[in-house]
Amino acid sequence: MKHLLVLMMCSFLLACASAPEESYESAEEAYMIGYKAFQKTDYELAAKAFDAVEQDFPFSEWADKAQVMMAYSQYKQNAYNDALMTLDRFIQLHPGNKNTPYALYLKGLCYFEQMADTSREQEMTANAEEAFNELIARYPSSIYYNDAKAKLVMIQNHLAGKEMEIGRYYQKREDFTAAMNRFQAVLINYPESNQVPEAYYRLAACYQALGMITQAKAITEKLTTKFENSVWTQRAQRITG
Repeated sequence: MKHLLVLMMCSFLLACASAPEESYESAEEAYMIGYKAFQKTDYELAAKAFDAVEQDFPFSEWADKAQVMMAYSQYKQNAYNDALMTLDRFIQLHPGNKNTPYALYLKGLCYFEQMADTSREQEMTANAEEAFNELIARYPSSIYYNDAKAKLVMIQNHLAGKEMEIGRYYQKREDFTAAMNRFQAVLINYPESNQVPEAYYRLAACYQALGMITQAKAITEKLTTKFENSVWTQRAQRITG
């Protein structure tokens, strides 16, 4: 009996392994199957059907759209690396396609959703920034422009936060020169970020700790002019007199 069960299982596995891949009679059929699967949130089946459009009917009118939808299906599965490969291929092959702005936007989202907290490396954050900047530069009239701009503000805050974290680390250890370099980097590279008031305050505090009173007061004056009601302004005023 045991041997019979083993033989039946082997036969089943062999049958599965030798089962033919799904075939479609036309690009439109494959695309519509993918689209319906996507609507039912069966993103794995959707990606396979959209891929079949590109592989089996590469010169059809559905192929370009299917490639973008395949990337979107992969994105919805959190298969970011697969989605990014699909998007990069599409962007390179179709720089003037009407779906290229969306492809760039989706590429930015793939990186954006993988952004690490400020205690970790920020490669994904930098990649997201690059993708959204490319979208904004190439397609200023795109419907994705405003959201890309909003995402860039969040990215700027995130990257500035990383600089501040490192700066506070050095400041705590009284390595004031290294700390000041980080705080100045925030002011220079991320002037619109929400980290700017604190960066001014900590820069003033570093100058004060080094006995550079004139410079500390000058920084506090700038902070007061730009952010009069900030809590960081009040703190800077207290330490610099």
